[in-house]
Amino acid sequence: MAPPAQSHRSPSPSQPSGKGEVSDLKTQLRLLAGSRAPGTDDTKRELFKKVISYMTIGIDVSSVFSEMVMCSATSDIVLKKMCYLYVGNYAKHNPDLALLTINFLQRDCKDEDPMIRGLALRSLCLLGVANLVEYLVGPLGNGLKDGNSYVRMVAAVGVLKLYHLSASTCLDADFPPLLKQLMLKDKDSQVVANCLTSLQEIWSLEASTSEEAARERETLLSKPIVYYFLNRMKEFSEWAQCIILELVSKYAPMDTEEIFDIMNLLEDRLHHANGAVVLAIIKVFLHMTLSMTDVHQQVYERIKAPLLTLVSSGSPEQSYAVLSHLHLLVMRAPYIFSSDYKHFYCQYNEPFYVKKLKLEMLTAVANESNTYEIVTELCEYVANVDISMARESIRAVGKIALQQYDVNAIVDRLLQFLEMEKEHVTAETLVLVKDLLRKYPQWSHDCIAVVGNISSKNVQEPKAKAALIWMLGEYAQDMQDSPYILEGLVENWDEEDSTEVRLHLLTAVMKCFLRRAPETQKALGDALAAGVADFHQDVRDRALLYYRLLKYDVSVAKRIVNPPKQAVSVFADTQSSEMKDRIFDEFNSLSVVYQKAQFLQPSYMFTDKEHRGPFAFSEELGNLSIGTEPSDAAVAAQRVEANDNDLLLGTSEKEEGHGYRSNGSAYSAPSYNASTTAGASQGHFDLVSIDQPSTVHPPASFAIDDLLGLGMPAAPSSAPPTLLLNAKASIDANAFQQKWRQQSISLSQETSIDPRGVAGMMNPQALPQHMQGHSINCIASGGQAPKFKFFFFAQKEDGSSAYLVECIINSSSCRVQLKIKADDQATSQAFSELFQSALAKFGSA
Repeated sequence: MAPPAQSHRSPSPSQPSGKGEVSDLKTQLRLLAGSRAPGTDDTKRELFKKVISYMTIGIDVSSVFSEMVMCSATSDIVLKKMCYLYVGNYAKHNPDLALLTINFLQRDCKDEDPMIRGLALRSLCLLGVANLVEYLVGPLGNGLKDGNSYVRMVAAVGVLKLYHLSASTCLDADFPPLLKQLMLKDKDSQVVANCLTSLQEIWSLEASTSEEAARERETLLSKPIVYYFLNRMKEFSEWAQCIILELVSKYAPMDTEEIFDIMNLLEDRLHHANGAVVLAIIKVFLHMTLSMTDVHQQVYERIKAPLLTLVSSGSPEQSYAVLSHLHLLVMRAPYIFSSDYKHFYCQYNEPFYVKKLKLEMLTAVANESNTYEIVTELCEYVANVDISMARESIRAVGKIALQQYDVNAIVDRLLQFLEMEKEHVTAETLVLVKDLLRKYPQWSHDCIAVVGNISSKNVQEPKAKAALIWMLGEYAQDMQDSPYILEGLVENWDEEDSTEVRLHLLTAVMKCFLRRAPETQKALGDALAAGVADFHQDVRDRALLYYRLLKYDVSVAKRIVNPPKQAVSVFADTQSSEMKDRIFDEFNSLSVVYQKAQFLQPSYMFTDKEHRGPFAFSEELGNLSIGTEPSDAAVAAQRVEANDNDLLLGTSEKEEGHGYRSNGSAYSAPSYNASTTAGASQGHFDLVSIDQPSTVHPPASFAIDDLLGLGMPAAPSSAPPTLLLNAKASIDANAFQQKWRQQSISLSQETSIDPRGVAGMMNPQALPQHMQGHSINCIASGGQAPKFKFFFFAQKEDGSSAYLVECIINSSSCRVQLKIKADDQATSQAFSELFQSALAKFGSA
């Protein structure tokens, strides 16, 4: 049987068939350069298409630059466009190539075809080479005086590009006055809009250093110029209208009559199909009537219909942008939109980001007259298959309840949510019930009756579990099984990963103890002991606080921890009125669209450096070289080849870390048996007992310890490590990498690090320098919070064995994972003890 015929695929025009493909293109283009034969332009088009396609997919075709320039001598507009695209891509990164294009671009700027003149002038301005700015002055001057509007439009923008390349050249050529003259006299609306855009940016940048520029910028807001633009408004394109309306919004009319004249002139623009134009008109109306309360309210009534129309028509993205601005208006005047709440009902086919914003709108417009209908609609969303939508709906119901609208009916519906037996619904409802009980304690009897039937094992989300625990502690006298439920949660302390839950559990057990001491005695003792040994600093501090309060005076502890309950009248507002006013000043900008939950952020919140977020370690690859003598100076950084999974990104030193200080208290801490909570190490007891006094505690202290089962045994003294290390040991980074690959793991352990040591790691060099003082040298380090990785090297004093360590530190849990490789595996355990002893001292000094 004959073998099957192989299918031959023709190479794609965007993929070279071989290494010589670009060379072949260069040869063919050179043959066609200057040719006037019929069909030459068609052949050039095919070759140009290949060159552009290669350039698009990242293939370097800069070698055909000269040939492309030579072939550009044609009247074919398509060839011109492709040539300009190619030239603009390579010339701006290569000044030498850019110099080759100047002659033919200047020649094309004088072409008979205005389209070619405009394209050539645009390409000339796009070169972006500062050394060639003198070649732009002549063509730009001619372009501003060109008889074709397209060329003048390109030249107006080109002046701005020239200003960014060389401001002095632009100003010396007197281009701004030419732009102003062109703006006021040109008949083409797009030319006028481009001149306005360029002048605004140039004079705004120059105003800080030039009084003349500042005066010229102010003249743009003069009455003649503003009225000139307003009278020509209908001639401009949609985007040009937005530019002009932004200028008009900054204009200060002389009197109310002028305000009404401007508003009447712009009235018909509210029906524009473009949402950007409508929002720009609304900004003008709102800003001009801020000082006229009655008229300002009428403006709200007038703009309501256009905004609601834009929300219901158009794409989801446009609906979201308009809704964001509508939300800002609703926050300032909710009563205006309260009768139109049905416009904010969610549609099944809307994306979640639109639905979420609509839910916020519903909560904002809720009042006594429409609460029942809104809550009924929100309750329908709770059963939605979209879990995120169901969660947001429950939160919306809670916000309405906290506004004191129809609380009785809302509490009944919330309690019905708890009976739905859906984990996410139960979780969100518990969080909400907690807030409701803080504001409406009179509903505690009904709520606790339902909450008491919920098993803590069925609540897994941290916030929901924390809310349930809060209720168990706050209403311990009303919930019969509260002490026993809390005791079960304390027994599973080690299995709880959430710090928030552990903090709430400590407080709840403490409150329950102060009300029902006999039943909660054991649970409180276990909770305090576990809290003191916890890896998280906040948990440990709270446990120490409660322990010391009990040792000092139980009655004082009761007044502090469990004071008489007072209803919360107002919850903390996440947004001040000053912030709302500042955002209102930035209406019709991205400041309104960029929002997180309900906290709208003005532009400075995400543009100023001080608001850009916390410090983060860099991700540069590096290692630390090992010197012959340990010193306090920073060790030099070297480059490590990262071709092994065990090697890692190095951190660069950026900030100095500060360790925690002792609070100087005269109280001691309860001890905790490591057998009851996994992972408790001697390093943790050091922090607890750093303030342990030498004097004897009063008898009340021993009474509390005996009552809660908290003994104070002396920490067993450990013998100093017998293994001695070579202080001058060193190894090359490549040798370390090779040795790490060859050897097997001798010992793998998990330990802990002092929280103060974690704080000290804000300085990336702190731990390597500390370990170097113990003759353990750092070879490489890297990672970022919460996980950091270090590679250490040490050598036995007699040189008989080397030790290689991989140390991974989790800063959030204060846990450390160690992998040790040794030439002499019999001494691995001794070295591990020495390493852990040195690590435990990090941050405690």
